[in-house]
Amino acid sequence: MLSVPVTLISLKKISLHTYLVNEKPRRSFRPNAVKKLRKRAVFKNGDCNIIQSRISKRRLRYLQDIFTTLVDSQWRWTLTIFAVAFLGSWLLFALVWWLIMYSHGDLEEEHLPIHQADADWAPCVLNIYGFTSCFLFSIETQHTIGYGVRTTTEECPEAIFIMCLQSIAGMIIQAFMTGIVFAKMTRPKLRTQTLQFSKHAVICLREGYLCLMFRVGDMRKSHIIGASIRAQLIHAKKTKEGEILNTFQSELDVNADGCDGNLFFIWPMTIVHRIDEKSPFYYISAGDLLLETFEIVAILEGTIESTGQTTQARSSYLASEVMWGHRFESVVSYNKDRQGYEVNYSKFDNLLVVDTPLCCAAELAQFYKMQEISGEYSSVL
Repeated sequence: MLSVPVTLISLKKISLHTYLVNEKPRRSFRPNAVKKLRKRAVFKNGDCNIIQSRISKRRLRYLQDIFTTLVDSQWRWTLTIFAVAFLGSWLLFALVWWLIMYSHGDLEEEHLPIHQADADWAPCVLNIYGFTSCFLFSIETQHTIGYGVRTTTEECPEAIFIMCLQSIAGMIIQAFMTGIVFAKMTRPKLRTQTLQFSKHAVICLREGYLCLMFRVGDMRKSHIIGASIRAQLIHAKKTKEGEILNTFQSELDVNADGCDGNLFFIWPMTIVHRIDEKSPFYYISAGDLLLETFEIVAILEGTIESTGQTTQARSSYLASEVMWGHRFESVVSYNKDRQGYEVNYSKFDNLLVVDTPLCCAAELAQFYKMQEISGEYSSVL
C-alpha cells in the first residue's frame, strides 16, 4: 500500500490542504504522456457519425420504404425524382395517346384536323397533329389544365378510359410528391437548429459535490413542451470474461437546477450530473481526465409547441471538451426597461474559472469523512 498525496485548492474557504489516503496505486497524469484521441460518435450539431456498410438487399429494403427514403434524401435528389416522375408520366401517357390516335387513323394525312371537316371524320381527340400534340394533351389531361383546344370525343371508348386512368395517376403522383416535400419542410429535426448546447462541459463544486455540467438553451419564443434531458457515456469497458466493449453506453443521472430530467424550458438551463458513488466519473481526477477517452452524448426531447410534433436534439462532449475547475457565466437577468427576463446568448458559452479540488470525487468524499472524524475527535478532547 502506498500513500498518495492529493492537493485541494480553496475547499470551503480552506486555502490549501494536503492529506494522505491509504489506497491502492492509481494511474496519475504523466506530463509526457500522449493522449489517445477518441473519434466522435455524435457530432456537435447532433448528426450521428455512423456509416452503414454491407447491408443485405439494401436497395430493396430502401425501395420498400420509398417514402421515408425520399424524405431522408437530399433536396437535389428529391427534386430530381420529382421532375423525372412527372416528365416520365407525361411521356408515357403521350405515347399511349399517340398509339390510340394511330390505331384509329387520326394521324393519316386525310384525317388531320385541317381535313376532318371535308372528310366528315370524327377523331378520338380534337386538334391532334402528331406526337407533340399528344404530349401537350397528356400534360393538359394529367393536370386538368383545360385550355379547350384539345378535347376527348365519344368516338373512342379506349380514349375515355385512358383519360380517366391518367387523371387518377396524376392525382396520385402529385399527392405523393407533395407529401414528400411537405414532410421534408416540416421535419421536427429542423427545429433543433434553434436548440443550442454549450461547446464545453465543466466540472466544479456544487453543494459540496463535484458535478459535471453542461448548458442547453432554446432561442425561439415558442417553447418545447414536456422537454426532458438525458445523457449517456460512451466508453470502453472490459467484462469479467475479458471481452472488450469499445462502445459501451452508461446512463448518467442528470437533473436541471435541482429538478429531475423534466424541464420547464423557458430559458437556458444548466444540466447537472452529480459525481457520486454511482457515477462512472467517481474515481477520475483532474489529472486522469487528461488521459481519458470517452464521449458524453446529451439528448434533449420534447414536443414543439407550434406544431405538436416531437423533436430530439443531440450533442456530445469528448474528454478534451470537459473543462475542470470552470463554471458557466450567468446569461439570464431582469431587464427593467423592457420589463422582462433577458437572455444574453453572447455569453452562452462563456466560462468562469473557479477554485475546484483536483482530486477525484472518491478522495474528496474520504477527505470529508476524515474532516468529520477529526472534528468529532477534537470535540471529545
